Amino acid sequence: MPPDLLVHLVEPATWRAALSDGVLRPPSLESVGFVHLSPPDQVHVPAQALFPGRRDLVLLVVDPARLRDPVRFEPGQPADPAGRLFPHLYGPLPTRAVIAVVPYRPPAPVVLPAPDDALGRALALYTSLPLRRAVGIGDVPGGVAVLDPDLPLSHDNNRLLLTAPVDAATVDAAAEEVGGNAGWPQRAALLAWPDAGAVAGELAARGWRTEELVLMARRGDRPVRGSGTRAEVVDQREVHDLWARSWRQGLAFLGDRLDPAVAQLVGRERLNDRVVAVTDVVVRDAGRVVAAGQLRIDGATAAVESVLTDPAARGRGYGDAVLTRILELAADAGCDLVVLEAAADDWPRHWYARRGFEAVGSTWSADRPA
Repeated sequence: MPPDLLVHLVEPATWRAALSDGVLRPPSLESVGFVHLSPPDQVHVPAQALFPGRRDLVLLVVDPARLRDPVRFEPGQPADPAGRLFPHLYGPLPTRAVIAVVPYRPPAPVVLPAPDDALGRALALYTSLPLRRAVGIGDVPGGVAVLDPDLPLSHDNNRLLLTAPVDAATVDAAAEEVGGNAGWPQRAALLAWPDAGAVAGELAARGWRTEELVLMARRGDRPVRGSGTRAEVVDQREVHDLWARSWRQGLAFLGDRLDPAVAQLVGRERLNDRVVAVTDVVVRDAGRVVAAGQLRIDGATAAVESVLTDPAARGRGYGDAVLTRILELAADAGCDLVVLEAAADDWPRHWYARRGFEAVGSTWSADRPA
């Protein structure tokens, strides 16, 4: 772990509220005048003292260089071992100083990315967000299973989320056990460790459908090409019709399950704004939403999601307008890194590359029928 990082242990709902305010102001700021921080190897002390037995918390990974107010290393509680000092931030914690948000589920090891580690920060976002929005979480070899019985047809909400290497047989067995007990209509997993492609290939040989997802990143302070003035921020409900049309086209093979699947995919999107700050951006043509995209902000890291244009409106620069507005909003929020996922074998990854995004790594999505 980078030695110059600090962490703060917090409940996910408290962090979400801080994202709206731009700063985190825990009760200690008023009662004792500072925010309790910890070096990574000391976070177990406040965890045991303040949240004994809790496994639903998150660690805010703080870059001290981004803090405006002084940090002083001072003694903790009298019960702490003699000579141990803790960093105290004498002012609120700016959300833009938080470079990653990582689940804290002891005794599972914690991996903290450095500020300049674009891949590590992207993985932190894409593997922690599903845990924070999940209805249920269970430990499995190599990671966790996330569950949401209200959205059984959404793979993103009901799958194994694996961040440590395991073999294909282990993935298959864990998915069968969890999915069978939970009544999943499919078995699904995300393989999110380096060089997971070999295991993805083994799963394909076992009848799984696999897809490589390229993680791409762009510095938030890079100049934005073009103008986002044609794009506007809207209530998410205004995007539902465009989403539904797009998913209906892509999921027509589901047959009788198409209608409930589309309803669940549209409905699940509201869950993201409960754990990260979500902004939906659209372009209209003759009053109708014909292009849209979503910005998700998690401290200093932002993600671009669901950029799409109605097929009849393509070729008019609407997608560019949406992406430009999203990048402008991310920069305004103080995000120094913007990330996204793109299918390795599809054209959008090249579209994003021409707009300044670079591939930094990949994950593998895998699923099969129950």
